[in-house]
Amino acid sequence: MDHHSKEFQKALSSLIQERRSIRKYKKDPLPKELIEKIILQGCWAPSGKNLQNWRFFVATGNKRDEYLKLSQKSWLSLKDVLQKKLKPSLYEFTERFFFTLGDAPVIIFCYSNNHPEEKYKTSIGSVYMAAENIILTAQAHGLGTCAMGAPLEIKEDVDNFIGKEKVKDLELICAIAMGYPDHVPPAAPRQLEGRITWL
Repeated sequence: MDHHSKEFQKALSSLIQERRSIRKYKKDPLPKELIEKIILQGCWAPSGKNLQNWRFFVATGNKRDEYLKLSQKSWLSLKDVLQKKLKPSLYEFTERFFFTLGDAPVIIFCYSNNHPEEKYKTSIGSVYMAAENIILTAQAHGLGTCAMGAPLEIKEDVDNFIGKEKVKDLELICAIAMGYPDHVPPAAPRQLEGRITWL
């Protein structure tokens, strides 16, 4: 498909607009080659000074199961704030997600290798751009994802879980749950008013 064609533009637009944060997955494992293929698309994102400072750690199988204990711990830091913010049914659904990660078979931990000659926000922004590439590529392959900031509540625990030696010069930025979706949540309404200002 020609990248400048109307069809391509329409397909890209659909891909972006049909993305949802999935919190319920089928338990089917994902082939390692597919996970790798999706993550490698993250490495095509732009990055400050082309440092390509993203680093990805992938938990599947027993390692993913082991992480659930930490996910439950991160819930304790967030539950009071969420209880005030969410309707009771959504609060219970979210709590269940933290305790099971919705049965997602894959968790990708996204880290930044911050560089002394690069601005901090540029470094972490580069990792978020790579994460978005991963999320949209997963969507194109019929998978669902949920980008998670909750692991930041327990950064030290996550570092230990991955291995202090592996992450000693890195900073955790976010995590992504990934798998075949087992629900289709409605799109949250987009708040477009006042988001663009012409100068």
